[in-house]
Amino acid sequence: MADLANAYAQNFKGRYYVDNQCIDCDLCRETAPANFKRDDDGGHSYLYKQPESPEEEAQCKEAQDGCPVEAIGDNGA
Repeated sequence: MADLANAYAQNFKGRYYVDNQCIDCDLCRETAPANFKRDDDGGHSYLYKQPESPEEEAQCKEAQDGCPVEAIGDNGA
């Protein structure tokens, strides 16, 4: 389960975040491309934009549910 204390600094502040368990599998970037990007230097994904529509919200939730290492968190904010 993702831990906010281990979240990457690049995450845009808000509800969703990616923590240091990310294995750079690309699932979140494929599922919610408007919200997740890759840190090429660090070799991991991060949330660069919080969802701004019901569609983006659903995509972020789908990415969270599908993350194989549970690196995407939802702090409920």
